[in-house]
Amino acid sequence: MSDDVVLYELREPGIALLTLNRPDRLNAWNGELATRYFTLLDQAAADPAVKVIVVTGAGRGFCAGADMDTLQGIGNSAGSGGAEAAAGGRPQYHTTLIPKPVIAAVNGACAGIGMVQALMCDIRFAAAGAKFTTAFARRGLIAEYGMSWVLPRLIGTARSLDLLYSGRVVLAEEAAQMGMVNEVVPAEHLLDRTLEFAAELATYSSPTSMAVMKRQVYADWDRTVVAATDDAVGLMKASLRRADFKEGVASFLQKRVPSFQPVQDA
Repeated sequence: MSDDVVLYELREPGIALLTLNRPDRLNAWNGELATRYFTLLDQAAADPAVKVIVVTGAGRGFCAGADMDTLQGIGNSAGSGGAEAAAGGRPQYHTTLIPKPVIAAVNGACAGIGMVQALMCDIRFAAAGAKFTTAFARRGLIAEYGMSWVLPRLIGTARSLDLLYSGRVVLAEEAAQMGMVNEVVPAEHLLDRTLEFAAELATYSSPTSMAVMKRQVYADWDRTVVAATDDAVGLMKASLRRADFKEGVASFLQKRVPSFQPVQDA
């Protein structure tokens, strides 16, 4: 496995920057890239110095979907082993299990399984004019790798079926109107703006609080309001016993930057 198909950089104040790095193929997804990507996500999750993770693409694209060589190999195979290899040994919702914020900086073409990766991030910034497409129906495929789970939760059923049935291209501006993208930024400022947002989280927000909140949000999608509320009561009691609570109050009263601990038992 080549280490340079996804680049890893640790930036202050605790940001792991992952860059999909096959720019000559618009960072098209294959098994090698997938394995490296998920390995680095796990590395960032385990590193106490990392508080926030940012994912972007090298060159003109974020990820233009599955590499056509991979698709042809799967199509010529009698089994599904090629599809499993392309997944990189992890479920595509693995990003939602990482106990730290994962933010996508979508710098260009974002299609198929590449769009799945962007949507499985917690927050998305996109370059003005960046193109999104589900693409699956136009390849004779179905809503793969959790797309049917995440897309309706972001933009609703009717809009999701529009994008899935048609495979049409959606620009970043329309994606933001739908709720698929949090913010659209001029391309030349995209990474700076995303890192600025990530730095604010890394500086002012408790890593443990963010980890618990992330778990609550994804888990509570499939629960009743009663169950979610009851669970929150227990989680709140636990948070009141943590050192981060005392530090959060003290830093507010003393008008200083908080000094929170790395992710604790969340």
